[in-house]
Amino acid sequence: MKRSLLPLALGGLTIGITEFVMMGLLPDIATDLDVSITKAGYLISAYALGVVIGAPLLVVAGRNFPPKKMLVILAIMLMVFNGLSIIAPGFNLLLVSRLLSGLPHGAFFGVGAVVAARLADKGKEARSVAVMFSGLTVANVVGVPLGTYVGHHLHWRYTFVIIAAIGLLTILAMLLWMPNLEKEKQAGMRSQMGFFAKPQAWLIIFIVSIGAGGLFCWISYIAKLLTDISGFEETSVPYILMIAGVGMVVGNLLGAQVADRFSPAYAVLVTLLLMGLTLTGVYFLSDSKVISLILVFATGCISFALIAPVQTLMIQTAKGSEMIASAAIQASFNIGNALGAFLGGLPIDEGYGFASPNLVGVAMVLLGALGTVAFIKFFGSEKPAEKVMLMH
Repeated sequence: MKRSLLPLALGGLTIGITEFVMMGLLPDIATDLDVSITKAGYLISAYALGVVIGAPLLVVAGRNFPPKKMLVILAIMLMVFNGLSIIAPGFNLLLVSRLLSGLPHGAFFGVGAVVAARLADKGKEARSVAVMFSGLTVANVVGVPLGTYVGHHLHWRYTFVIIAAIGLLTILAMLLWMPNLEKEKQAGMRSQMGFFAKPQAWLIIFIVSIGAGGLFCWISYIAKLLTDISGFEETSVPYILMIAGVGMVVGNLLGAQVADRFSPAYAVLVTLLLMGLTLTGVYFLSDSKVISLILVFATGCISFALIAPVQTLMIQTAKGSEMIASAAIQASFNIGNALGAFLGGLPIDEGYGFASPNLVGVAMVLLGALGTVAFIKFFGSEKPAEKVMLMH
């Protein structure tokens, strides 16, 4: 791996832990701050809202900055806003810090993908982009379980100390090892914003926003699902999250293969239907420990298999508007994050138990599947793309 790509991988690691570790920490934070588990779930939605706000705004605001300077600014934001979570005295300030922490997420991956491709040797652009996203892989397999373990056994605030420390390492690595790249000439904002004039773009945004919500109905309350329904000890949760992380890695790889070989629209449709089946299984079968572990892997795998096909679909739609489309896909995924955490918490508040969010998830992925059927009917199904940069 080129040393100049390491800062991008560290940034991906920081973002990955920041976004997903909250699912494992919810019970600890709820107990410490004396709030309900569903109210603590607003911390997940707040981060997602930050991504939705920050992805397009920071892409536009930073379009005249050299890429290294922009990435350093975004990394500083990650470190400082995660640092606020360490010192937040109560729930309200923690909620604000989570919203602020989400702001740089989409812009970092958008700018970072362009920088990774420019730093690559000829013909190896996709591999360089994959290096940046390897940080997300490490976050899901190692970082999130480690952060959950620290939160359970020490204190949840120490998890954010770790995240802020990785953010600081990201900044130092950028200053030391990332070369100064000239700002590239980009399409005008009118051309970029023309993306939103396409009805198929809005339909993809709907598909991702609703379909991804199924994933977050499941994973937002996974810690209580595993302890209260499946009967695992709290100490087992970090290790089970590693199984989910491995499933996500496998799903991401499988999704890339599917997106290269088949129509992305049909791949999205099949993936959403399979996600509906796994979430149904989670609702009915999670009282068995063995089956629960299998479903943790399967649900993580299938949900992340959605990323590559839907990204391919977006790229095919966004000719000439790739940067703003990249921001839109980030925002859409995190609208699903916010909706899944919020809507999934409603049946818990009504006393239906910690398996009930998965039924909400089934409804959301089926709505996403209906949206995909509409996309195929009205806009057809493109042939698979030769190459696609995976964007989370």
